[in-house]
Amino acid sequence: MKTRGRIVAFLLLVVMFFATIAGTSKPILKDVKLGLDLQGGFEVLYQVNPLKEGQEITEKVVSDTANALRSRVDVLGVSEPNIQVESNNRIRVQLAGVEDQESARELLSTQANLTFRDFEDNLVLDGNDLKEGKAKENFNEMNEPVVTLEMKDPEKFGEVTTEIARKAPNNVMVIWLDFEEGVDSFAEELTKENPKFISAPSVKAPIHSSNVEISGSFTVDEAKNLAGILNAGALPVDLEEIYSTSVGAQFGEQALDKTITAGIVGIGLIFIFMIIYYRLPGIVAVITLSVYVYLIILVFTLINGVLTLPGIAALMLGVGMAVDANILTYERIREELRVGKSVKSAFREGAKSSFTAILDANITTLLAASVLFFYGTSSVKGFATMLIISILVSFLTAVWGSRLLLGLLVHSGVLDGKTNLFGIAKKNVHDISEGIDTLELTTKFDRFDFVHSRKKFYGISITLLVIGAIMLGVFKLNLGIDFSSGTRVEVMAEETLDQQEVAKQLESIGHPTTDLVISGDNGEIAVARYKEEFSQEQVNAFKKEIKEVYGAEPNISTVSSTVGKELAKNAFQALLLAGLGIIIYVAFRFEWRMGVASIAGLLHDAFFMIAVFSIIRLEVDITFIAAVLTIVGYSINDTIVTFDRIRENMNRVGIIRTKEELATMVNKSLRQTLGRSVNTVLTVIFVVVSLIALGADPIRPFSVALLIGLLAGTYSSIFISAQIWFDLKSRQLDGEGPIKVEEEKKKWGSDEPVV
Repeated sequence: MKTRGRIVAFLLLVVMFFATIAGTSKPILKDVKLGLDLQGGFEVLYQVNPLKEGQEITEKVVSDTANALRSRVDVLGVSEPNIQVESNNRIRVQLAGVEDQESARELLSTQANLTFRDFEDNLVLDGNDLKEGKAKENFNEMNEPVVTLEMKDPEKFGEVTTEIARKAPNNVMVIWLDFEEGVDSFAEELTKENPKFISAPSVKAPIHSSNVEISGSFTVDEAKNLAGILNAGALPVDLEEIYSTSVGAQFGEQALDKTITAGIVGIGLIFIFMIIYYRLPGIVAVITLSVYVYLIILVFTLINGVLTLPGIAALMLGVGMAVDANILTYERIREELRVGKSVKSAFREGAKSSFTAILDANITTLLAASVLFFYGTSSVKGFATMLIISILVSFLTAVWGSRLLLGLLVHSGVLDGKTNLFGIAKKNVHDISEGIDTLELTTKFDRFDFVHSRKKFYGISITLLVIGAIMLGVFKLNLGIDFSSGTRVEVMAEETLDQQEVAKQLESIGHPTTDLVISGDNGEIAVARYKEEFSQEQVNAFKKEIKEVYGAEPNISTVSSTVGKELAKNAFQALLLAGLGIIIYVAFRFEWRMGVASIAGLLHDAFFMIAVFSIIRLEVDITFIAAVLTIVGYSINDTIVTFDRIRENMNRVGIIRTKEELATMVNKSLRQTLGRSVNTVLTVIFVVVSLIALGADPIRPFSVALLIGLLAGTYSSIFISAQIWFDLKSRQLDGEGPIKVEEEKKKWGSDEPVV
């Protein structure tokens, strides 16, 4: 009865999980907020500057400005605007899904100082003479869109109109928005096809009324926007654009489709691998990983997160990293089964011994993700948020959930003696009477002598790093506008583009460039870079002209030199802090020698990624830093698993007398963990290669950086960090004699569920 009850419980839990996922996925997915890189839109970072000399920019002034911008956005009807006050008196505005980006940007940046002037530009009335919130869009007798206002003092308006009426034939009341003294002139603007003033009605007689009507050949939307901007009030400050990016809806839609396809393929490959290699435990892993993906999206929706391209990559990467906990546990269980232990005993010991390594590895990755969140901006912060959620949720599913489900089957007794269900052939299982310890088990890597070949590994790494340093010195990094400042333009066409033709087209519209690259799966995207920062007017004109030629609005990103320097500084600080935090944690949990060896491996990986990017000339932007920090976390994850096994094996031996004994111990530990390292990196590579092959173009450099880092990180964990630790420990042997290893008194404990 107990056996049947556990199997029934297992089946009921699985049915409940998938029924919940099937029944609630659609409404949850509908609530997911897409970032502007997935649905189009724009983002602007404003620097708040004084409007008048001597004006002090306080927190309240910045907050009031943000509220005024929010009121203006409401006029646009954007469903999910994101307006944030940042440090250094800055306001970041993100409007995803807005269709008319040009009008929206103009609406935000317009100072909205309404003035009434005579034909000589003398001020006669201003916004202070109007009743607040009374501007309305309306229609005149000719059924033309107009804006109506209400005056505070009808008598004053009567006096002003009386005076203007006397100035015939120059009896015009010119209505301006953001008139600039010494720059604007009615006489000059009158000669232009599209004058800057709103309207200039003739005043033939005094008007003793509180109602004012503004007409100016408006469209309905223009009248609505003008009324909205007047009701929101004039901005109390001057706003300077120091960063902006706009994404066409066509780009966003394509990016979303491509990246989701890449995600399905990558995660599908992981599922297939786990089932083929680990058999029944692999099926359990697939179940819990499905729940994991569901919970990640649910939590992200509940916290009102905005999903971006890097966010989807973080979700996919999280699946690859979450499966690491399963692999660690399953490899330990397989070891215990091979020495002849029962399935129940092997499950218990495997779960207990793997937990410490899983916890340590995830905490260090969490450190890197937290630093990335603190120093990141915009989509990078979204990437870090998704990564943090992934790490936390993986404990619930990959650690506790997998063991709960597998434990129900194990303790039911139906798996007793069936090692083949764990992917282990009977011939590879020793009898318990032989007294074989896991340290004595053979592995596929026994022919490798890692320690005695360490000088070769050092030589290979030093050679590669020296070559990389030379190449870096010669070619430099291909810095994106995030760090170098300037403007980046992406043009999309329905057919393959010719580089020379695009260059001629850009020159014909007044924006020639020598930095032009054709990309995309079929060469349908042209990427142009400019050293100068485009103004809002230049961006609007550029987008209009490109759309007329290619049928789709281009993506345009502009970064000022101020922001570029700050991003570079923040990136350096993020890497420094992440490395420092990891060193402290590793030294605390293990010993200082392991901390030093770990950081040496991390520096090796980071520099290797930078050198390769210099050689292959891929663009280095802020997402590259996200990739480096992710690899820092991932690489230390791999290193910690190795060190955890070395420490465990040394605890079993108790005392190390010679360097040869130490070398044997290190070699044995590396051989035991190498299978896990290969399997783990393989599952993550499935995801990364899918992103490179099938994902959207903007995320490709990020994915390539991850792939390079993954390979470098796995190499350094085994061939560099562990070997450096061996050399440091050997010196301890020389100086202090035999190393006595005391069994750890402090244990993290086990999260093995009671079933």
